[in-house]
This record gives sequence, C-alpha cells and structure tokens, in this order.
Amino acid sequence: MKKGLLTGLLLFGIFFGAGNLIFPPALGVNSGENFWPAILGFVVSGVGIAIVTLIVGTLNPKGYGAELDEKISPLYSTTYLVLLYLSIGPLFAIPRTAATSFDIGVAPLVKGSSLPWLLIFTVIYFACAFILAINPSKILDRVGKILTPIFALLIVILVILGVSKFDATNPAAKTYATSSVAFGTGFIEGYNTLDALASVAFCIIAMSALKQLGFKDKKEFLASTWVAGIVTAIGFSILYIGLGLLGNKFAVPAEVLADPKVNKGAYVLTESARGVFGNFGGIFLGVMVILTCFTTTVGLIVATSEFFNKKFPQFSYKAYAIVFTLVGFAIANIGLQDVIKFSVPMLLFLYPITVALVIIVIVNKYVALSKLGMQLAMGVVTLISILSVIGSTFKVAAIAELIAKLPLAAQSLEWLIPALVFIALAAVLPNRQKGKVYDFSEL
Repeated sequence: MKKGLLTGLLLFGIFFGAGNLIFPPALGVNSGENFWPAILGFVVSGVGIAIVTLIVGTLNPKGYGAELDEKISPLYSTTYLVLLYLSIGPLFAIPRTAATSFDIGVAPLVKGSSLPWLLIFTVIYFACAFILAINPSKILDRVGKILTPIFALLIVILVILGVSKFDATNPAAKTYATSSVAFGTGFIEGYNTLDALASVAFCIIAMSALKQLGFKDKKEFLASTWVAGIVTAIGFSILYIGLGLLGNKFAVPAEVLADPKVNKGAYVLTESARGVFGNFGGIFLGVMVILTCFTTTVGLIVATSEFFNKKFPQFSYKAYAIVFTLVGFAIANIGLQDVIKFSVPMLLFLYPITVALVIIVIVNKYVALSKLGMQLAMGVVTLISILSVIGSTFKVAAIAELIAKLPLAAQSLEWLIPALVFIALAAVLPNRQKGKVYDFSEL
C-alpha cells in the first residue's frame, strides 16, 4: 500500500502540466448548466483512459512499442510512436507549456506594453530549458518533486476559496446543449490533456520507478501498480472537478467569452486568483505555473530526444535536443489558443488508436486473437480516425455525415463499435495466440 501510494504521488508529479491546469476551468465556463455530464466525459477521457493506458503499459517491461511490433507491425509501431512523441514533445505539449506559462505568469503583468513580451519570454524560457535538457541532472527531478505538491496545494486552496466565493452562471455554448452532447464534448476535451498519449511513453518510466522501490514478488508489484493508478486517478479527478467548478462559477465577461484569442482556462485561473488573494495571488500563481511548466518542458525535451536518438541513432541526442527546442520555441510564439487549435486534429487521430491498442492488449491477455484480426481492427480505427479528422477539421460535409451515422458518434466514440467488432472477429480467425504473459522476472 505504501509503495503504491508513493508511486502514485510520483506519477502525479510526472503527469501534471499545463493541459491539466487550463482545460478543466475552460470546460466549466463553456458547459454552463450541463457541467456535470461534460466534466464526467472529461474525467473518463482525461483520467480513466490515461490511467488504464499507464497500468496496462507498465505490465509489459518493453512498453507499447513491443506490443505493436508483435501484434500489428514494426512499421505501424514506428509511425505511431513517432507521431505520438512529436505530439507530446515539440509540436504541441512543449510549446503549450511555454505559452501557458506566459499567458498566466507574464501576460497579466505586461498588459498595454508595446514590447514583444511573448518572444522575449520564450527566448529566455527555452534557452534555460535547453541548458538543463542538454545536461540533465538530478536538479530537474528535485525541482519537479518540490514544485508539483506546492502548486497542487495552491490550486486546491484556490479552488476551495474560489468556489465558495464565486457563484455565477456562464451561458452554455451550443456544443454543450444537451447532456449527451455535453458528455461527448467533454470526452473530446479530455484529449487535450495529452495524458493518455503520455502514458504510452511514460509507462517505461513508471516501470523504472517501481523497480527502484523493490518488491518481494509479482503479487506485491501488481497490487502496488493498481494502488498507484487509483491514487493518481483520484487525485486528478478531484483536481479536474474542482477546477471545472471554479470555471463554472466564475463570471467571465461577454467580451472575453466572444474573443477566440483568449484562453478561458488561463483567464479564469488568473482572475480568480486575483479575486481571492489580490495582486499577490496572481503573481504567486504565475511564478508557480512558470516553474512547474518549465520542469515539464525540460522533461519532455529529454524524453523525446532520447526516444528519437534510440530509434534513429544517425543523429546525436544533442542534435535532437537542439531541433526540438527550436521547434517548440517557434510554435510557442503563435500563442496559446493557436497552439491548442493546431493540436486538435492530431489528438483526434491519435487518441482512438491509443485506446483501441489498449483494449486489444487487455483482451489478448485473456483471449487468443488472430494477428490478422488485430491488424484489421487497428486499420479500421485508423481509417475512421482519419476520416473523422477530415470531416470535422476540413469541413467535408459528406465525410462528416458518414461518420455521424456510426454508432456512438454523438458521444465522439464512432470508432469504438467497429473496433470491438473486428476484435471479436480476431477471436475466431485462424492462427490465434494469446498475448505474452507478464513475467515478473523481467523486472
């Protein structure tokens, strides 16, 4: 129990970042009276899928790459992992941490200034991040472990005081018009945390952390893994619901609601902190956001660079770190809202594939499946994900209408029934075999 609790707290520190902070209050603002079904969808997606993905991946010492190599194909595995690491790295998560830091920590303090503060801030931010990433040391781990609990405690205090103080009702957007649609929208919004994608990459890190604690047998390891997952899930769920309620009860001016350039989550956090604590609250919150996001940025540069250096050793770790830092810097300067908008199509593509992979891995532990059937299942999910992105992002009416006819489309789960059908087919096709049984001796 104790080892699981310690591991759960460590995982909370690993995962907690910009997206976990800004999206729940934005959801609270937008969902209006349909807050509860919306936040339920968000928690199912942002917490449930992420934790299950982490636990399942942790039970394979070689991670999801090995599962994909064996069950689908090495080419599919490499393509998926490259897109995933680019998403949790330089294309989306890294620039988002910098942009969030600026929006919450700096922008409120420099309003009205003609200087390019975003550019100035990101130059300093990424220069410091690169210095630590190119020579990673224990200071990063120590800073992260210290800052994350402090920051989380600050948010809990802000949530409790803010929810008690504020009692407004923001007008709900059309996308949250009914409970069913609100759940589906919240489910998609949960993708933005990137935690399920990060779980695929971080399950190897979780495995290493668990190994360091030491276990007497497989039973204790499995029990501690589940306790860690449950602790992390409860912590995130409480935080998400609290932040969502804060956004739901905080009065956002009509001009802010109508401005697409303003991130509603960052706005709620900044203004509610000022409303509760005065100017000091805004400054303190800003400092903590910057430092917490900074450690996340460094960690993501390190993790992504190590993956690419291992997968494609033609280039050095340093070369990858330089490229990913520069790419993150460039994208961060387009602004937080545009970074989020830019990331949505890739998330809509990757998340269904990730969840389908997790389902296949779990089922295959207990049921013998045909490799052809598993390939067909992943192929169908990939195709539906591509078509869904084309229909929604590029507004192709014919494709959007076709996707809308699939079961559970209203809940943004149009890929799920086809995936389950082909997984069932894999259970009756020839040449079936069960997934590799977890071997504790490989730890």
